[in-house]
Amino acid sequence: MKKALVSVFIIFLFINNNISACTIVSCSLKGKVFAAANEDDYTSFSRIWFNPRTSTRYGSVCFGLPDLQAQAAMNEYGLFFDFTAQYDIDPSKYHLKNPYNGDLFFEILGKCKNVKEALDFLSTHDYAFSFQALLADAEGNSVVINAGAKVIKNGNYQINTNFNICNVATGNYSCRRYDIANEMLSKATRLSVPFFKSILDATHQEGKLSTIYFNIYDLKNGIIYVYLFHNFNSVYVIDLKKELKKGYRLENLAKHFPAYFSYETFMQSDPGYKKELIMTEIDNKGLENTITHFVSLTDTSSEYKLALIDVSLQLIRNSWNEHANGGMWEYWFSLPGGYLITQYKDKRLDAAAEIFSYIMKQGKLDSKYRYFTYEIYAFINLVQGKTQIAKEYYEKAVSNPSETFTVSFDRAKEMLNRIKDN
Repeated sequence: MKKALVSVFIIFLFINNNISACTIVSCSLKGKVFAAANEDDYTSFSRIWFNPRTSTRYGSVCFGLPDLQAQAAMNEYGLFFDFTAQYDIDPSKYHLKNPYNGDLFFEILGKCKNVKEALDFLSTHDYAFSFQALLADAEGNSVVINAGAKVIKNGNYQINTNFNICNVATGNYSCRRYDIANEMLSKATRLSVPFFKSILDATHQEGKLSTIYFNIYDLKNGIIYVYLFHNFNSVYVIDLKKELKKGYRLENLAKHFPAYFSYETFMQSDPGYKKELIMTEIDNKGLENTITHFVSLTDTSSEYKLALIDVSLQLIRNSWNEHANGGMWEYWFSLPGGYLITQYKDKRLDAAAEIFSYIMKQGKLDSKYRYFTYEIYAFINLVQGKTQIAKEYYEKAVSNPSETFTVSFDRAKEMLNRIKDN
């Protein structure tokens, strides 16, 4: 059991991709412009976050998993994107001249109003990841993008599933979801929310890999219709311009829906279930009281400590997301922007530091997790302006390379170099 838990933890800790399917469509007809998507995944804990306009970014709403990478998003001008997993696209084969080493589509979301502006941006910033994105705007334009191609919509609609979009021209693909969506869209005479519900229903998945939520975007009017876990009887309607006026918010998507037994059962099989229970208690009882309670318990098992580490990481991600105007925690993914030394105060960072202090005092962790704990504790202190403590723990994190996760060692070493240079 312990080996299984540790293996799952490593997967969530260090892999920068979400293994998922998804069916995404865009369509414009008779003055109406829509996009729609099934978000298929193995994990159930979806998030939604609203990012008001700043002096440097347009306002937007994002959907994603607890790692807070935007899986799907729309900005205040109706520019939309969503991704599908790809298994046969290797970016290294394309010899990209200007790979963008950051969250490229989140950058596009904040800087571009339409597909034309996005393509202009992409002319000097290459997409260097194995996923495939559909990008659509309120003017009725769309394009499917991967590391080797940009295929602009030809006709009323465009579809993105889990094969290279270039294979559509030759027919060299096998995807029943694509064929079903294509057949339905080819017969469309008018566009409506019920029509797109029927497409999403016909292409959704159930089982271990399941459709977690369904989104329908009215791109002209800035309205999003969200449905949770195979249930089209309850809808969460988002008027983006109105929601952005309420300020930044990060929420569990499920809070906008009534309880579903099937969804609750699916959640309980999620490796992050214990962590999510603690995060829910934080929402209900407050941060300080909840953390004080959990670090006072006498449970010293490795499973309990790993769950608390996961809670700490989630608190850091949540804090960083707000600080970065909706952006993901780039340090976690070893992206260049993540190594910039940025300092700010946040109670969630204080709570994460308290948890790590508790875990370090308890000891009895696998050596790799012990050195990983030193690294993240150093990061928390650096962000809070406690440079000397950060330096001390980064040095501990790199003191035994053979007993350290490679990605954790590399991050700690890079940060040490930057601290010394400042």
